[in-house]
Amino acid sequence: MAGFDFKAIGTTWHIDIYQKLESSLESKILVDIKERIESFDKIYSRFRPDSLVTKIGNEVGVFEFQPDSEKLFSIYRHLYEATGGFFTPLIGQLLSNAGYDAKYSLQQKGVLESPPAWDDVIDYKNQSLTVKQPVKLDFGAAGKGYLIDLVVEVLEADGISEYCIDAGGDILHKGSKLIRIGLENPINKDQVVGVYDLQNGAICGSAGNRRKWGDFNHIMNPKTLSSAKDILAVWVVAKEAIIADALTTCLFFVPAHELMQKLSGRYDFEYMLIRDDMSYEKSVGFSGEVFAS
Repeated sequence: MAGFDFKAIGTTWHIDIYQKLESSLESKILVDIKERIESFDKIYSRFRPDSLVTKIGNEVGVFEFQPDSEKLFSIYRHLYEATGGFFTPLIGQLLSNAGYDAKYSLQQKGVLESPPAWDDVIDYKNQSLTVKQPVKLDFGAAGKGYLIDLVVEVLEADGISEYCIDAGGDILHKGSKLIRIGLENPINKDQVVGVYDLQNGAICGSAGNRRKWGDFNHIMNPKTLSSAKDILAVWVVAKEAIIADALTTCLFFVPAHELMQKLSGRYDFEYMLIRDDMSYEKSVGFSGEVFAS
């Protein structure tokens, strides 16, 4: 068994590999993983000045993306439509003005305005993004989950078949033995409200307690221009981390039964959420043990 611990994209990564590796292969895998994360971050991060997304925030024109953009834009577009615009990559300016900016100032600046409509400002086709006016994109609602899936591709290309990837609490597992995941209490990070036994799938969570300032947290409602308050935390289980990650954000703004109905047949997922009174709601198939009342 081998393991890697490192920091990237503003979070801590822990990767377990459930097989014995030669030292030379272990070193190669870590290099491959870090290179893949760096190449992704240099395109999609709005927090670094040299990224493609930062360039798009200042220019108009046609911008070429890598092949991995096809899946990312496809899921964003579908969930943008399914949620009536609540899930959108066009929320970057709102987040930045609220204080979640590239410098992490955590101070509101300027007037808060709703993001523009997708078709008014961008058009994506065949890895090309036409930008009609400079727009601050933000892929934070699904980007980390997608990056976990891309790291899976790196591992499997290097011959690894059983592993667990934990990127800041978003976890993807593949192996013959399940792992037990604690579900963090959103009002006391030293406690858990339940546990979930994960095997051959992904679980992602989102809560406003970690990145919070003033009246805001990083989960911003693009229509009310405020942060979610009635739901404290959401967890989603799916086969792919990108789906689990994206749907945690959707469930802050769209009733769960409505979202499951709209996405039926396209995305299979289970969920649990905790409301502001610490009551919980979960799907029938969410098999975790819940301690919350």
